[in-house]
Amino acid sequence: AFSKLSEGTDITSAAPGVSLQKARSWDEGVSSKFSTTPLSDIFKGKKVVIFGLPGAYTGVCSQQHVPSYKSHMDKFKAKGIDSVICVSVNDPYTINGWAEKIGAKDAIEFYGDFDGKFHKSLGLDKDLSAALLGPRSQRWSAYVEDGKVKAVNVEEAPSDFKVTGAEVILGQI
Repeated sequence: AFSKLSEGTDITSAAPGVSLQKARSWDEGVSSKFSTTPLSDIFKGKKVVIFGLPGAYTGVCSQQHVPSYKSHMDKFKAKGIDSVICVSVNDPYTINGWAEKIGAKDAIEFYGDFDGKFHKSLGLDKDLSAALLGPRSQRWSAYVEDGKVKAVNVEEAPSDFKVTGAEVILGQI
């Protein structure tokens, strides 16, 4: 699948002015005045593995994609990865509830891309209206060092889980 995101891309420049919303409860959102996190805060000076998926509470995302990362966290830490991030076109409250339900919030950082601007900026947006999901994200993964993309993988179809799992990206670090 095609995306603007490729090896060598500066992910923060590719999505200028875009921020993500850290997964949180509604009360945490209110107390933080609905704060967002600039991409530079996520990537600058860090080694990050980030993966995007079509949506919280969906089949492949819940049963395969997130669990593949959760079960390999020790290997990511051993390779010097500062954070493993899951991002989805969802509000931060939905993704928070989902992360808690699947027991992955303590291992993986979850962010919402509530309006899809992040994914659209990177050419990773996907219209999934046929599945009653509306505008969403393709299924993808990337290894990013200090904002520069070192490896990127995008599935051919959102239901595929062939190149975006933890095992693949671990081999690319």
